[in-house]
Amino acid sequence: MATTVSRAVLTLPAAPLGPENPLPALRAPDGVHELDERSREGLPRDMARQIGYEPLRSLLPVRIRDGYGRERTEREFESVVIENEHLRVTVLPGLGGRVHSLVHLPTGRELLYRNPVFQPAHFALNGAWFSGGIEWNTGATGHTTLSCAPLHAALVPAPDGGVMVRLWEWERLRDLPFQVDLWLPGDSEFLYVGVRVRNPHERPAPVYWWSNIAVPEDAGTRVLAPADEAWLLQGPSGVGGTPIGYERSLRRIPVPRWEGADRTYPLRSGYPADFFYEVPDGARPWIASLGADGHGLVQTSTARLRGRKLFVWGAGGGGRRWQEWLTEPGTGGYAEIQAGLARTQLEHVRLEAGAEFSWLEAYGPLAAPAGAVHGPDWAAARGAAQDALDAVLPRERVDAAYEAWRGRADTEPGERLAAGSGWGALEVLCGGFKLPGTPFEESTLGEAEEPWLQLWRTGVFPPPRRVAPPGPSLVAAHWRDMLETAPARPLTEYHLGVAQWHAGDRSQAVRSWERGLALAPSRWPLLRCLALADALAGDLARAADGYAAAFDDLAAESRGGEEWTAAESALGQEAMAALLAAGRLPETRRVWDRLRPGLRERGRFRLLAARLLAAEGHVAAARRVFEEGFEVPDLREGEETLGEVWSTLTGHPLPPRYDFRMRPPD
Repeated sequence: MATTVSRAVLTLPAAPLGPENPLPALRAPDGVHELDERSREGLPRDMARQIGYEPLRSLLPVRIRDGYGRERTEREFESVVIENEHLRVTVLPGLGGRVHSLVHLPTGRELLYRNPVFQPAHFALNGAWFSGGIEWNTGATGHTTLSCAPLHAALVPAPDGGVMVRLWEWERLRDLPFQVDLWLPGDSEFLYVGVRVRNPHERPAPVYWWSNIAVPEDAGTRVLAPADEAWLLQGPSGVGGTPIGYERSLRRIPVPRWEGADRTYPLRSGYPADFFYEVPDGARPWIASLGADGHGLVQTSTARLRGRKLFVWGAGGGGRRWQEWLTEPGTGGYAEIQAGLARTQLEHVRLEAGAEFSWLEAYGPLAAPAGAVHGPDWAAARGAAQDALDAVLPRERVDAAYEAWRGRADTEPGERLAAGSGWGALEVLCGGFKLPGTPFEESTLGEAEEPWLQLWRTGVFPPPRRVAPPGPSLVAAHWRDMLETAPARPLTEYHLGVAQWHAGDRSQAVRSWERGLALAPSRWPLLRCLALADALAGDLARAADGYAAAFDDLAAESRGGEEWTAAESALGQEAMAALLAAGRLPETRRVWDRLRPGLRERGRFRLLAARLLAAEGHVAAARRVFEEGFEVPDLREGEETLGEVWSTLTGHPLPPRYDFRMRPPD
């Protein structure tokens, strides 16, 4: 059977993704995946160097996606299906190029964890993310900002004379283009994935890549990799007192047993954990998830993709609650097996100017003797899995497939299947870059890019055509330079301040916003930036003043429509939190009273209402907010706000519906 590629429609119960947050992300990322210099002592030299190399300091120019909900209705998603007699691969170009499903046709077995719903949650660097399938994470430590964004997609001739699907986009955190080529030879039981990240600039760039594969888990699931040790991310008090996987130190531990349990079985950890396997230099890189019968999925690659990792939610209540939150009750759980450019996800790898990283991955079914892979002898278990892999897909075949694919990586795409953003076209046009194989065409430029295109062409940032919240800001050095020499209009000063803030020049950013404020017809965007600057400087009273003024101005100016509702929601949350922190209860109540009624029913505002009622002395009323029930759709991974507020209202245990704790209770 020859490989076929076809368009299809995938229908899923889906929550609305909602609009982007129009407020620029001035706050730095939370930093939970960073290690200080002392914590890096004793680590291998290359690991320590790469952990300290260019960690992400800002999410700009990317916007936060927090407008999604939790009420699901049937929705159609455009998909691309690649199929031969062995595998059926379903790809979602509109959702980060996610491989939604990988079915082994002879047995009918789904090799991945296939999420039966589309439910965004706050796990990506910029918010919205969803679980399941295979995702392509690039940019910086964490889930990519493209998790719920469209990629460009097209058909390209495959090395075997067939056809492959190319996905590509411009990653904006690092200003780097990348491509993912999905190739399924006609007689292959393995999906090949060719990946390339290029640096077209005249300066080095930090690169991050992890391919994350969600796999089904049950009590008999075991994850195997060619390693006898792993790096565990954990806190100072160990697994007995804090969650493993979300703290700030690395510890080298043995594989498979540690602290009395075999950690290669995902459900034998009580709480979420990250295990980064120490794959020896020169060893074949692979990772497999096999069920009690010895059957499951294996992933392998060429040597460039050296890292392998197991992420588990664990068997604790918080981990199970999160899994329900990401899908629906009654759905089986999952673990993640992952492959990356470095040993750990704390690291970024230097890519020289004009250079590229490329590699080939392979995904497919694996069957190994169950007695061996689940036996007590770890060396024999992983040896049995590797022998089974070598028998069906020798390492030499993967290397040969990489060389064959590499000869096609520059081939220009043919029939277009989907369109991504226009930001890549803007950067290619401005920078004059030549990127064979991944065309960023001017036809993709849209409304968001238009004012920046005019700035590049005329040296003037145009005034808005209508009264609306400001569009996205660009912050790279070349755009900052253009803004600095453009006529100093209020909107120009607003965007210039954002770019200066991103560059670390906070005092100059404040001066730009203050200059813009003097003549601005719309004052709230500038007032909000200044208020947040005051809050981060520790001046809570001044920040409260600024937020109160900003929300008053927005409430007076706001109109109907999704973008204005998004602005009121975002600024209302920040303003209420800042006013509560400053103890300004009447002004907090004033913001609440001016909110649109529909916003007051949203989870974040129900939580703020409980906090406000408690601060006003109405503890019973605040407790009733919890008792009546609410959900916070954008609850952040690891966030414990619900438990913290509950503990101020009562001494009773936190109700299970609100228990998302990823660590044992204190």
